[in-house]
Amino acid sequence: MHPVLIDLGFIQIPTYGVMLVLGVALGLWTMKLRADKAGLESDRILDLSLWVVIWALAGAKVLLVLVELPRYLQHPADLLGVLRAGGVFLGGLLAAIVAAIVLFRRYQLRFFETADVVAPSISLGQAIGRIGCLMAGCCWGGRCDLPWAITYTDPRAHANVGTPLGVPLHPFPVYAMIFNFSLYGFLAWLYKRGVATGRVFASYLMIYGTGRFLLELTRGDADRGFVFHGLMSTSQFIGLLLVATGAAIWIWAGRRQEG
Repeated sequence: MHPVLIDLGFIQIPTYGVMLVLGVALGLWTMKLRADKAGLESDRILDLSLWVVIWALAGAKVLLVLVELPRYLQHPADLLGVLRAGGVFLGGLLAAIVAAIVLFRRYQLRFFETADVVAPSISLGQAIGRIGCLMAGCCWGGRCDLPWAITYTDPRAHANVGTPLGVPLHPFPVYAMIFNFSLYGFLAWLYKRGVATGRVFASYLMIYGTGRFLLELTRGDADRGFVFHGLMSTSQFIGLLLVATGAAIWIWAGRRQEG
């Protein structure tokens, strides 16, 4: 792990922030290439996407605070750690969806056609962002005795986000990175296949929701929160909602194409 990429003494550049910017940039670039090839208005889609990214970043931070609200009410100073952490991605996704619904009307873009273009790039951005999580020490896994367990040692990570030090843990960010890179490749391939409009986006929702639900079983940090008296984490619950939504869109898209 390496939470600080560059330390000049008077200023520190966090590795997570650099990877986040890189993930967003590559995601937007690949999205624009896909939109141009499809003959869509890539400039409008790019502008909309930038606003959605801003909403997503804010939503990720907000959900991170909400799932651990009692802690932050008791220790307001811990909110500084929220600024250094990545946040809860699913909170960002929900905020992004809300922003998209509001902005699509303004930019006069067809939702599902545009969502199909954007979906693969979301996974690419997530994958690169998970490298930042690994470097920052956030989103750590549970106790692990397997050969590929990782042990965090940087005290700055512990001070920033409470990363446990000296304990072998599941490399959750690595699991998530591999999953998201794989999902990006699949969705990019699916888009080229020319499936029914809306089904690329639906596939993203279903596959990501399922994968995230399962990956959560390896998590160890409390910031993810829990619902139904600890039955599942907040991310697992939202993951199930994504699967259900994606399945509904998949069925609707197929019926629309047949009609």
